[in-house]
Amino acid sequence: MSPKTTPFHARVLKPEAHLIEKEPYYEPVGDEIALFEAAYATQIPVLLKGPTGCGKTRFMEYMAWRLKRPLITVSCHDDLTAADLVGRYLITGNETVWVDGPLARAVRCGAICYLDEVVEARKDTTVVIHPLADDRRILPMEKRGELLQAPGEFLLAMSYNPGYQSVLKDLKQSTRQRFIAIEFNYPQPELEKKIVMTETGLDAGNADQLLKLAQMTRNLKGNGLDEGASTRLLVHAAKLIRRGIAPRAACRGAIAEALTDDPEMLRAIHELASSLF
Repeated sequence: MSPKTTPFHARVLKPEAHLIEKEPYYEPVGDEIALFEAAYATQIPVLLKGPTGCGKTRFMEYMAWRLKRPLITVSCHDDLTAADLVGRYLITGNETVWVDGPLARAVRCGAICYLDEVVEARKDTTVVIHPLADDRRILPMEKRGELLQAPGEFLLAMSYNPGYQSVLKDLKQSTRQRFIAIEFNYPQPELEKKIVMTETGLDAGNADQLLKLAQMTRNLKGNGLDEGASTRLLVHAAKLIRRGIAPRAACRGAIAEALTDDPEMLRAIHELASSLF
């Protein structure tokens, strides 16, 4: 006897479950909004490239709000498989139930599916990404013997950090050339200062010093640091300062310790912060 399966309609996600109701704060740094909207209108998947903490995820939240579409985000990791994205059968009580993965849920409800740091996922994930990211716009569900056709509202978006990937964790050309790419970087100083102050309410003087420290650490990239201080880390430090933490202590906890474990680099960043605050 085959296992009992629950009615499929009982497991379909309601789109409003992933709608972003409040406008996320986002400051455009170029033509990324127009590019994304054109890609969405023409059903071209989008690849976001840029360093950690420069606003890629916030941008996706803002665009989902702007386009009034649900956003389903997947944080990719070494153990993420195609089955994790598509779905699997699970035993619940005395029943065997099919449970959609996040990619299948996004296709069914016409959501934007955002695969964050996609190169961290296992290589078999490209098997399901490729047919969704070309003119077919289908999601093979082999275990169910089903092909999901993506509706016009669905969009696949991915991100990765080109400067942090090894040769073994780079995107293949067969994957890259299915997407349009939007490059992100840290904002220009005045805009980054505005972002830090708006996000945290920090005063202009301390914000200026944080930006100077960030630039100093970014100049150390490749000379002891894998990455310099991101806008995200500056916001973290600013929030600590606003809560009464001494600026040097805030910079050590939110910036130095977050960037490195190397004692010499920690000491160097702490000295830089001490010279500014």
